[in-house]
Amino acid sequence: MDDEVALSAAQVERFVRDGFVRIEEAFPRSLADACRRILWLGTGCTEDAPSTWTRSVVRLGEIPNPLFVEAANTPRLCAAYDALVGAGRWLPRGSLGTFPIRFPSPLDAGDCGWHIDASFGPPEEQNFLNWRVNVASRGRALLMLFLFSDVGAEDAPTRLRVGSHLPIARRLAPYGDEGMTIAGLAANDFAESAHCREALATGPAGTVYLCHPFLVHAAQAHRGRSPRFLAQPGLLPRERRAGSSAASEPSAVERAIELALALP
Repeated sequence: MDDEVALSAAQVERFVRDGFVRIEEAFPRSLADACRRILWLGTGCTEDAPSTWTRSVVRLGEIPNPLFVEAANTPRLCAAYDALVGAGRWLPRGSLGTFPIRFPSPLDAGDCGWHIDASFGPPEEQNFLNWRVNVASRGRALLMLFLFSDVGAEDAPTRLRVGSHLPIARRLAPYGDEGMTIAGLAANDFAESAHCREALATGPAGTVYLCHPFLVHAAQAHRGRSPRFLAQPGLLPRERRAGSSAASEPSAVERAIELALALP
């Protein structure tokens, strides 16, 4: 990758410390607009008819459209994946996961609690509260937030607890490879991160937030005027071949975990 599209050393260190980095113009606005037109069709709502916006949130599943694949794998993003996860240590995205599309509404969607995302579990398990996370972040290299619409402070931006990945890593450490279930982690309402400063995932369409898998985050109600279009996929790690040696240098994701475990 060209140096001009890679993250700076300061951005990488900020990711290690804060748990996320914002990539501006991660994919073109014209591409965001084209993807948003596809998403509007999936909502069953009409863009210029707010009377059809009857739900506070509409969730769309995987959409394996080439436009979404293009947005997920731009040179700028691939360079950032290399910088945070390690070259050759992640899998290109073939889709962008689920799309929680939030509409201006006074209704409580009931999904705005603080949480982290699950990483692994039996495929037959339908209750994702029973999926698990371990201190090595098995099964997940990054949490990612793709903005397909302009998102301001009133437009239901995802809330991020700055630095919350560090206390979560310390909480997971005693449980080793087995890790904890999401339900177990949530039992104390993520109290160990309550002291963390809150940031908002705002920005123009085409912005992407790359987050540490342990970053505590939450949705919120939409108080603006225009629906918010977001994708929230994970970046999956590439499994090392049997007999291959470990990477000589820890990735930024791994360094953040090492930092957490070294703290008093």
